Amino acid sequence: MLNQYLINGRRESNLTPLDRGLAYGDGVFRTFPVHNGIPRSWPLQYRRLTEDCNALGIVCPPASLILSDIAALCDETEHVVIKVIVTRGEGVRGYAVPALAQPNRMVIKLAMPDYPEHYFSDGVKLHLCDLRLALQPRLAGIKHLNRLENVLARMEWVDGQVADGVLLDTDGRVVECTMSNLFLRHGDILMTPDLKRSGVAGVTRQRIIDMAPSLGYRIEVADFDLKALLASDEMVICNSLFGVWQVRQLEDKHWMAGVLAARLRGRLEQDDA
Repeated sequence: MLNQYLINGRRESNLTPLDRGLAYGDGVFRTFPVHNGIPRSWPLQYRRLTEDCNALGIVCPPASLILSDIAALCDETEHVVIKVIVTRGEGVRGYAVPALAQPNRMVIKLAMPDYPEHYFSDGVKLHLCDLRLALQPRLAGIKHLNRLENVLARMEWVDGQVADGVLLDTDGRVVECTMSNLFLRHGDILMTPDLKRSGVAGVTRQRIIDMAPSLGYRIEVADFDLKALLASDEMVICNSLFGVWQVRQLEDKHWMAGVLAARLRGRLEQDDA
């Protein structure tokens, strides 16, 4: 059965309106697939969850508790999505952090999205978002619960043929997409935006950064603008659920069919096997 959840390991638990994750977005999350009861890229997912909690001063639950929750929700035949949420816990009115806040953890089991097959075989079309991401180095890279910028950006299109939207920051730098990270290829150089001012540092992004040299690419984590994006030989987007998609169109820009997404996706799948 899908759309099940545990709160602090219990099915009958509830959150109160005093939870700071609800009131202020004071928490973090990670989303990843579980295949046959095994969370994909679990060591890296948990490491990022811990790092994000530490950045906000939240005590991250032990990996053993989260894995126990996942095992309680998922059987060994399922291919599902798990979302892990950790909030700072309950507090009284006001922004001041309670001295003895007890974190709440939520583990949610959801259906795997039914992505169109042609996204994998033919590539995807993207929208260039009007919304610009704010600059906030203290939160940059963290997958925190306040995702209103992404929500507003996603409201910009209703075209079912558009897979995602490209986001720039207020200074015109390319950052990410609304639900994915991005990479550009210029010759043998694979570029991805530097996320030191805004954006989310995804696990699949890091995996690609780590594997790229073994595939013959030189990695550059750098600032670049829309002009550099549009001049790229290839563009791909990635996240932990769909892996990697080739980008074929962004507004009026069209790319020829490429092989970058297939190469990266193949390596990701090989490493997961």
